[in-house]
Amino acid sequence: MPAIEALSANKLDAISFGKIVQIREKLLKAQAGGAKVVRFESGDPSFSVPPHVLDAIAAAGAAGKTHYVPNDGIPELRRALAEKLRTKNGIADVEPTDVYLTNGAMHALYVTFGTLLSEGDEVIIPDPMWTEVAENIRLAGGVPARVVVDAEHGYAYDPDAIAAAITPQTRAIFVNSPHNPTGAVAPRETLEAIVDLAREHDLWIVSDEAYEDVLYEPYVHHSIASLAGDWAPRVISVFSFSKSHAMPGLRTGYLVTKSPVLQERIQKLLRCTINGVNSLAQWGALAAVTGPQDHLPAMRAEYAVRRTLIVDALSGIPGVRPFQPHGAFYLWAELDAPLYRKLGVSGADALSERLADAGIGSAPGDAFGEHCADAIRFAFSCSTEMVRNGAAQLRAALTGETRI
Repeated sequence: MPAIEALSANKLDAISFGKIVQIREKLLKAQAGGAKVVRFESGDPSFSVPPHVLDAIAAAGAAGKTHYVPNDGIPELRRALAEKLRTKNGIADVEPTDVYLTNGAMHALYVTFGTLLSEGDEVIIPDPMWTEVAENIRLAGGVPARVVVDAEHGYAYDPDAIAAAITPQTRAIFVNSPHNPTGAVAPRETLEAIVDLAREHDLWIVSDEAYEDVLYEPYVHHSIASLAGDWAPRVISVFSFSKSHAMPGLRTGYLVTKSPVLQERIQKLLRCTINGVNSLAQWGALAAVTGPQDHLPAMRAEYAVRRTLIVDALSGIPGVRPFQPHGAFYLWAELDAPLYRKLGVSGADALSERLADAGIGSAPGDAFGEHCADAIRFAFSCSTEMVRNGAAQLRAALTGETRI
């Protein structure tokens, strides 16, 4: 039997497996064994794909539209998205050739950083931040530079703190609003100040807008490219069909840039990674963006009900400080030492593991950054019934009424 070949170190060796994924796998295994679980760990919308989207997918399949498609996306969808970006997002002068279809928004970030960064380039990101943002920066050879956002300031992404983090190695400022994991929404003046910083220091802006449609009154989403004026060509915007249209399994996202250099690089990286997004998913996405949008207010209203259920459940528990989100579908709560002592755990990470063992999903704070270990995130994207029942179970676990 041949000896196992030794492999030299690889940049993938420094990439985590992701605590959220590990907890999800534990819950799915328990569920497969017949246990009832509460899916508070994962941001997977419980809503069904709109019927007209499923009809479009079936029609495309029946018409034989299952062959290779253009590398950058089917022309019909790129045209429709350019129109959506101009009218809904207010991004001026977007052409279909500025839009590139990707295998979900995560792939869009992979492509963005892979085409933008050189070895050692720094990207300023908020801390906490969705895990895969920093991982994709590292995969591209870049370095995530973290700017702390905290409860005292409503998890606002402070332009002054961003300015203080800029170094000669800084290449870009990353923006995510609504923000995963806290649900904070950046106001217009903050985004305008970030544009001013980028202009002053000759930086790019990467804007992840996956949660653009998941908002709670009175908060409003602004696409930063619509506010950038002459700096708009230096903004790369990333969008997804996963959250707005409950299509996460169809893996359809897109990125937008007017940079000729990046456009050339993007085409190469798309060809070498996916060689075109799933054809049927693209025809479904076309129906999603051009068809009825009446599911959006109904979806937001249901999320608002779920938000109230889980905020109420976690309010008033000693050692638990929940933040009421302005957008997205996550509840972020900071935790204090007395809670750990009462529950007999060493910290938020151990608490998250204990909850998972009890069938309740969560994501510990240190999955999202380097300065947020004493925090935990609960997703309320699962069904309203599961949120209602799960919130009661969660409160009982955190108050010590139920032993975990």
